[in-house]
Amino acid sequence: MFSLGEGFSVWSDFSGWRPLLLVMLLVVGAFIVAFVLLLYMVSPLISPRPLKLNGAHVVVTGGSSGIGKCIAIECFKHGAFITLVARDEGKLLRAKKEIEKHSINDKQVVLCISVDISKDYGQVASVIKQAQEKLGPVDMLINCAGKSVAAKFEDIEVGLFRRLMETNYLGSIYPTRAVIHTMKERRLGRIVFVSSQAGQVGLFGYTAYSPSKFALRGLAESLQMEVKSYNIYITVAYPPDTDTPGFQEENKDKPLETKLISETSGLCQPDQVAKIIVNDAVQGNFNSSIGPDGYMLSALTCGMSPVTSITEGLQQIVTMGLFRTIALFYLGSFDSIVRRCMMQQGKCADVEKKD
Repeated sequence: MFSLGEGFSVWSDFSGWRPLLLVMLLVVGAFIVAFVLLLYMVSPLISPRPLKLNGAHVVVTGGSSGIGKCIAIECFKHGAFITLVARDEGKLLRAKKEIEKHSINDKQVVLCISVDISKDYGQVASVIKQAQEKLGPVDMLINCAGKSVAAKFEDIEVGLFRRLMETNYLGSIYPTRAVIHTMKERRLGRIVFVSSQAGQVGLFGYTAYSPSKFALRGLAESLQMEVKSYNIYITVAYPPDTDTPGFQEENKDKPLETKLISETSGLCQPDQVAKIIVNDAVQGNFNSSIGPDGYMLSALTCGMSPVTSITEGLQQIVTMGLFRTIALFYLGSFDSIVRRCMMQQGKCADVEKKD
């Protein structure tokens, strides 16, 4: 056994290392601080230059209502020329009048094109060509046309899976294919795919909707790698539930489980969502998220997706563990909602049998 004197002798020997250990910690700390400062200084240098909307030609699919219309208004306020693409000609003309109220000069034009962008690529390419002949090359394409359905997997008519994929996925492929060649020739362009938070995490009731929105992420990542050297930047927007006509229609037949889960993140207004999407697209940001929940989901699901700046990558690295912990609590609460609804439905079924 060590005597008391020997114990003090050992501690005395160890205490001689404390100044050196303190210096080492200070050096490491200083290195980390310097590294972070360097990232912040270098980050703006590798980010793309913002796109000037004044005088730019912006094409918005699904632009006759909801988020699409608000995006068109936001771009028009900055001096852009707008081409609205949607199926319903009446809605297009009403949206055109509303957008024109926000002009900042007499030269601005709103062009309306009625076409189903999910059916025939040749027709889509033809109308986009006509728009470019009238308003010039497309500087920014906003793929906002989409449809949402919320129902239990076995209750969804089989053909609806195909129709949602056509509208939400092919409806973004065709317009993008129609503008990409000209953008590459000009070495300039922005392309936005409006996905959804349901395109980041699969939820109860979205077995038809979520896959069509998840697909946009894979398309965007692959395409960004192809076109980045041409100064073309892709943005994937992940809006939460937004107060639009499409959302109101979806709510009519939405399962109780889906409603309760959706209510945990609240409801956004389309003009608020549009401003964020337009700003991120102009800056060339790959991810566009709305609110704290959206930021957490984007960081949590970033995977191998590209980053616009080193700072963004660093933030994802630092927050990943914390956000995963929070996400586990969210997932647990969602499972609890589903179980409670299942138990309640079981009790109702038992009551019906007794009656």
